[in-house]
Amino acid sequence: MATALADEIDVLAKAKRAIGGAYISEPDEEYMNEAQQDYFRRLLLAWKKSILDAAAGTLQQLQDGPIREPDLNDRASSETDWGIELRTRDRQRKLIAKIDSAMRRIEEGEYGYCEVTGEPIGLGRLEARPIAPMTVEAQEAHERREKVSRDD
Repeated sequence: MATALADEIDVLAKAKRAIGGAYISEPDEEYMNEAQQDYFRRLLLAWKKSILDAAAGTLQQLQDGPIREPDLNDRASSETDWGIELRTRDRQRKLIAKIDSAMRRIEEGEYGYCEVTGEPIGLGRLEARPIAPMTVEAQEAHERREKVSRDD
């Protein structure tokens, strides 16, 4: 799990570099103005492109042929690595759906505002997690409710 999150963070960092770095806001600028929306739109698109490029590379490797390790231990190790890679790609497929949802929220003028409370999510949180649909407080409350229902 930790490596999947690290991979996700690396891909997001790559996307930020591709668009020229993090957004720097002006002290008096309005929240979720056109410049901020444009930045997050470009960031989300670059993030999605990075994920799709990595997935295409994985697909190409799979099409190049089966694992041909003569040693059984090497073959088992290679198959384990492929299993991890495929699980990572599945996780990223789900991430693309969240990116698409964030893009939809930008187009509808809802991006940057909590889906639960309607309050601003904040640029810092969006910079760290551009697909965040809730404020930290609403997310924590959601996770507490989810944990309680799982424990029941």
